[in-house]
Amino acid sequence: MKVIIIGGGWSGCAAAISSKKAGADVTVIEKTDLLLGLGNVGGIMRNNGRFTAAEELIALGCGDLIEITDRISTHRNIDFPGHKHATLYNVNMIEGEVSKYLKSLGINLMMESRVNDISFDGQKINGVNLSDGTYIDGDVFIETTGTTGPMGNCLRYGNGCSMCVLRCPSFGPRISISERCGVPDIQGERGDDILGAFSGSCKLAKESLSDEIRNELDSKGVVILKIPQEDINYDKLSTKVCQQYALKEFAENIILLDTGHAKLMTTYYPLYKLRKIKGLENAKYVDPYAGSKGNSIRYLSVAPRTNDLKVTGVDNLFCAGEKSGLFVGHTEAICTGTLAGHNAVKLAMGMPLLILPSSIAIGDIITYANEKSLTREGRKDRYTFAGSVYFNRMKDLGLYTTDIDEIRKRIQKVNLDNIFNQKIC
Repeated sequence: MKVIIIGGGWSGCAAAISSKKAGADVTVIEKTDLLLGLGNVGGIMRNNGRFTAAEELIALGCGDLIEITDRISTHRNIDFPGHKHATLYNVNMIEGEVSKYLKSLGINLMMESRVNDISFDGQKINGVNLSDGTYIDGDVFIETTGTTGPMGNCLRYGNGCSMCVLRCPSFGPRISISERCGVPDIQGERGDDILGAFSGSCKLAKESLSDEIRNELDSKGVVILKIPQEDINYDKLSTKVCQQYALKEFAENIILLDTGHAKLMTTYYPLYKLRKIKGLENAKYVDPYAGSKGNSIRYLSVAPRTNDLKVTGVDNLFCAGEKSGLFVGHTEAICTGTLAGHNAVKLAMGMPLLILPSSIAIGDIITYANEKSLTREGRKDRYTFAGSVYFNRMKDLGLYTTDIDEIRKRIQKVNLDNIFNQKIC
């Protein structure tokens, strides 16, 4: 059977791995020249409840991508405001490692290949049309196109094109496969009745920072610098997609994390103000290039779906990553992608689809985020293992733990140990 995945970000790569392990012939169609999308400028793993989710993935039999990020980490077990035991992976190394791994599994990667239309008979997708005229057919499709861009959305709901790693001007706009099937998208909102939210961080070239800051980043992984009182802007916290970082400490301080670049934990920050801070006199943005002015806008294209990640109203379409909910983070994308890929093969085999139980964190967040997306208030929140409303829920339900043996026992208790490592067809 042929599983076609549109979008090669973290969720698309995870879906490819799990559907390949289940026995499918897998093709990933990615419009840019890099896999992982925003993962190329992300870098934070295992912080707070993401540790629990990462270990659940490993116990479920699809921790492949977690193990790669662990292997190329720049720092492990670091703390920064509001966050414990984080791992930081090297954003300059990650894409090559993931690309090599997917190729080693025999997954077909179609890079610089943009879908611009579909063949849809009213119930199922038969194939997709690429911008170069190529037609690709398949049995089951998984949409992991994300919710960021194109330029018009960043202009309308943000501060204009920020020239981010997605590079819409070069590789073309995102397409919503689910909307092409006549399924209206859900859009995330901000507190002030504006749609979407700003990506939550920027990257500075480490070489542009002072020796003292570079040395501290290299040794500790985190640097915290006071912002001058006159430049503190609490209002900006409400615009962030990453609500787990919308703490007053992130408004009062410059927080830098070592992910290969120096990850600046704010949506944007005027360069002339940044250079007023000791050690940042020569600071330079490397992503987005318009870091002084703005950042990319996300959460404008979420598909309605069931808890097995099947898109409502289309017989053979699944979704994952931000496309499947108002999720924040790489771990969250990997979790949803893994389930979507597994269920795509089950659907093609005529088998009952897997819904992960709410007794494990991955199952609970997928169900909870789906329920919340049905209300306007719920669409103003973002859902992540790392903080904000969902991490509080994790703690209240007793789902958050760093005890690996306990996590494995939970997976075994529901008879799901190694489930994503089993061949179905």
